[in-house]
Amino acid sequence: MSDSVYPNSSPRLSEQRRALAPETEKAFQAFSHQVFADGALAVKVKQLIAVAVAHVTQCPYCIRGHTKSALRHGATPEEIMEAIWVAAEMRAGGAYAHAAVALAAMQEGHPHQGGG
Repeated sequence: MSDSVYPNSSPRLSEQRRALAPETEKAFQAFSHQVFADGALAVKVKQLIAVAVAHVTQCPYCIRGHTKSALRHGATPEEIMEAIWVAAEMRAGGAYAHAAVALAAMQEGHPHQGGG
C-alpha cells in the first residue's frame, strides 16, 4: 500500500497494539479465531462474507487479508468478485432504502409536496 494514507501493516505495529492492551488483544484474537473457524458455515464462505463486509466498511487491511484468506481456503477470483458485487448492491440498497427518511422529511417540511 505505497503512497497511501494507511501505514503498511508490520510486526512492529502489531507488537505495539499488543503491548498497549495485551488482554484485549488476546481476547480479540481468540474471538477472531472462533468466528472464522469451521461451523455451520465453512471457512471459505466466512471469508467471502468477510471480503464483502470489508468492502462495505472500507478497511483496506481487511480487504487485503480476507481476500488472501478466501483464496487460501479455495475461493475463486470469480466468487470473490461476486461477493464484492453483493457488497456494492447492499451499500447502494441502503442508500436507496434510506431515501424514505428524506422523503418523509420533505413531506414534513412541505406537506403540499411529494405525496399527493
